[in-house]
Amino acid sequence: MFMIHSYYSRINGNSPDEKPKITRGLLKRVWSYARPYRWLVLWMLLLTLATTGLGLLTPLILRDLIDTTLPNKDLTRLSWLIAALLTIPLLTSFLNVVLRRYNSRVGEGVISDLRLAMFSHLQRMSLSFFTHTKSGELMSRLNNDVIGAQTAISNTFVSIVTSLIQAVVVFSVMVTLEWRLALVSVAILPLFFWAAHHLGNRLRDIARNQLDLNARMNAVAQELLNISGALLVKLFGRSSEEDRRFKQRSEEVRNIGIKRAVTGSLFFASIGLLSAIGIALVYGVGGYFVIQETLTIGTIVALGVYLTTLYGALQTLTNAPVDFATSMVSFERVFEVLDVPLDIKEKENARILGKVRGVLEFKDVLFHYEREEKGLLREVRRFGQMEDVVSVLSGAGGAPRNGGEKDAAGAERTNGEVLEHISFRAEPGQLVALVGPSGAGKTTLTYLIPRLYDPVAGQILIDGHDLMDVTLDSLAAQIGMVTQETYLFHDTVRTNLLYGRPDATQTEVETAAKAANIHKFVKGLPQGYETIVGERGYRLSGGEKQRLALARVILKNPRILVLDEATSSLDSQSEYLIQEALKHVMVGRTSIVIAHRLSTILAADIILVLDHGHIVERGTHSELLALGGLYANLYETQFRGKMNNLSSAE
Repeated sequence: MFMIHSYYSRINGNSPDEKPKITRGLLKRVWSYARPYRWLVLWMLLLTLATTGLGLLTPLILRDLIDTTLPNKDLTRLSWLIAALLTIPLLTSFLNVVLRRYNSRVGEGVISDLRLAMFSHLQRMSLSFFTHTKSGELMSRLNNDVIGAQTAISNTFVSIVTSLIQAVVVFSVMVTLEWRLALVSVAILPLFFWAAHHLGNRLRDIARNQLDLNARMNAVAQELLNISGALLVKLFGRSSEEDRRFKQRSEEVRNIGIKRAVTGSLFFASIGLLSAIGIALVYGVGGYFVIQETLTIGTIVALGVYLTTLYGALQTLTNAPVDFATSMVSFERVFEVLDVPLDIKEKENARILGKVRGVLEFKDVLFHYEREEKGLLREVRRFGQMEDVVSVLSGAGGAPRNGGEKDAAGAERTNGEVLEHISFRAEPGQLVALVGPSGAGKTTLTYLIPRLYDPVAGQILIDGHDLMDVTLDSLAAQIGMVTQETYLFHDTVRTNLLYGRPDATQTEVETAAKAANIHKFVKGLPQGYETIVGERGYRLSGGEKQRLALARVILKNPRILVLDEATSSLDSQSEYLIQEALKHVMVGRTSIVIAHRLSTILAADIILVLDHGHIVERGTHSELLALGGLYANLYETQFRGKMNNLSSAE
């Protein structure tokens, strides 16, 4: 059974086509993560060698017991040998416990260090990176690849060194005891390795197929056994069809499970048979030598025990290149994340943006998305993970795994400029309304203010300070943003609100909630502010989520407010409550609002009309209507019809 761990690590490892380039630079970088634990690794190696040495004593004791102690009827010597046979496993067990402690400290330490480095780096990536990368791939690198990487340091390295020394020492002892039997013992190794390689590869392929089939079955269950999937199935009356679909996937998993069990039994039976042949040869030839009185019985017994140890060590060494390469692939994937360049960089001498008045100015800003995004993660085939199932229901191939051609706002990306020559100035307390057709660049413009993206050319300034010259944290502290898609954590109402300002008191939380017209609703919940809102706030309506998001921004108390006024899907009462809240929130703040409501447009100090990335018109409502251009057309087709709805709601 000494090969189970090795082969199952191959089964669950990386694709056989992945051949990492093990360079000196890669090894040096790997060692940088092991360096803080180098003394623990050294102690692990010494303890492993100590346990190996103790294991070598048992066959010699048995030899002495059979050849000398029992024939001479030496009770004193017998007592000492029995005591040694008891002491060796006790001491070995103690050393193994200590070894396990050191091993876990090294392994968990490396995992923690790698995860922290990856998470910290990913937190600083631009929004573009996340729009092009699957979250499942990031989770796999943060979990699976990190664990695979630490195996190289805490297990693989020590195992290779130990097995190498063990094989050399054991074979040397065997040669010392009886060189002819030592040669006989290794005569079977070519067949041994051939069977292990071919049967092991076959078992690996079956196991990977099983993992993929499991992933397909679980993906169906995940898609349909949630509130949205269950609702869709019921509305279309597809329960029977989905039962048949899941039955088919389940039967595939059952059949491949049986095949894996049978193949696994054949694999281990074959290895066991070849090992038995090797041992039988040793005992056969050794028995002949005993009959010829050129060898003792105890020596044969000792050689038999050593032979099992030798086979185990050699098998570990045979799999060592695969295990080591697997670990290096994991390290490569981790380092690939750490090496992705930061698009949004903070200057070394960046200054802290202190308390500001809120003067926001765009100076000839140019921005465009790159069609071929740089610094993205390569595609990885991951066996047995649902993220790798492209088409859940049909099982067919599908779209690319990572990325797409749309920005965060859903606008098509092109090689041309998304924003061109954008210039405007917003004074403290002013409301700037952005209007324009879909895809005009409104959301992209707002994303430039908190540096979710950086302009290709031009400047964006707050109180005269270029955003590129200030720290990201101090910039974020001055800007409050409510996006079109409101995001809430699967936590309490209070925790979600405190994300805006963690040190806020309960009184301040409630004051912010009152300003956002959500306090009465929250107090009416079963646990009030301690009520769990559900994943992404699923237990709340659209209007309730938006008001909570607004309360979160109010609690943050920023000088500049950026709002995507996405109220088109809300009922009139929710729209009215949000509009009333915004009247209080915008007082004294510089507000940039993507306007969907006529009331916001009428209240705006300046209206910027965007079309194809250009500001084509600017002015007040009456001024723009007088122009008779794009704004006048939008007013007639989109906004004017909402006036009656607003009046009736108020």
